[in-house]
Amino acid sequence: MTTTTSDLHHELKLLIVEALQLEDVDPASISDTAPLFGAGLELDSIDALELATAIARKYDVEVNQDQETRNAFRSVSHLAEFITLKRTAAGARASRAG
Repeated sequence: MTTTTSDLHHELKLLIVEALQLEDVDPASISDTAPLFGAGLELDSIDALELATAIARKYDVEVNQDQETRNAFRSVSHLAEFITLKRTAAGARASRAG
């Protein structure tokens, strides 16, 4: 089953609210392009670690502390693109290995 980009954005918004226990935030109110850290949702470094762990578990992607990952955590759109690329790369590696 394929997940559309808008479905992935919605899933990520739900994950952000649930994983970070943001009870006062409606997932629908989170912009796809607004910053997640600093302005926007005003998340901090602890939130980043919790969110990275939740994303790694839910989407089975490797989340490192490299520049690519830091860039991915700029917004919901960037996270969706990051997850899609990581899953595509993992699928390509699996098909070559199989």
